[in-house]
Formats: sequence, structure tokens, C-alpha cells
Amino acid sequence: MPRSVNAVAKRARRKKVLKQAKGYFGRRKNVWTVAKNAVDKAMLYAYRDRKANKRNFRSLWISRINAAARLHGLSYSQFMGKVKANEIELNRKVLADLAMNHPDAFKTVVDKIK
Repeated sequence: MPRSVNAVAKRARRKKVLKQAKGYFGRRKNVWTVAKNAVDKAMLYAYRDRKANKRNFRSLWISRINAAARLHGLSYSQFMGKVKANEIELNRKVLADLAMNHPDAFKTVVDKIK
């Protein structure tokens, strides 16, 4: 019996990877072995950086809240401690947005916890 190869599936797999490599420089976009390695590495970076992105945003929010709280005579840790103690259900994302875009609303939060 002749050897059977599934060329259709193989070609589809390769086309999918080459499509993902579109826009890469040099042989990374059109040579199968190079493109496969480049796409694998890119996927690893994407997975890792989705997690890192969350950490980066949290630290950005903390910096913004700290700067705004210090304008009202509180450190970040004092401010967040009082927010939790007064059972204000605002997360860091919302507090940072208030601090940046609505300083008067942030001031009312500070006045409420003092």
C-alpha cells in the first residue's frame, strides 16, 4: 500500500504560521523554519507581557494615587488604609482616574476619609 501523507493539513499549518509572521523582517516572514521560530518566540513574549501589562498598570495607578494623595497631605499607604477603613468601594484604577482627570472628585474622597 502506498504511503499516505496529509499534505493538506501540513500546508494549512504552515500557511497559518506564515500568516502570523506577516510584517516580520527578512526571512522571518517567508521561510518556514525561521518564521516558525520567530512566531513561537513572539507568542511567548505576548503571553508573558499580558501578565506584565497588568503589573505595569497597577504600579502606574499607585504612582498617580500617591501623587494626588500627597497634594492633600497623605501618603499612599495612609490614604489607602483610610479608604479601606471607611469602606469606600473604589479600586485603584478608578481612584487613579479620579486623581488624574477629576481632581475635585478626588478631593471629596479625601475629605470623606479625613
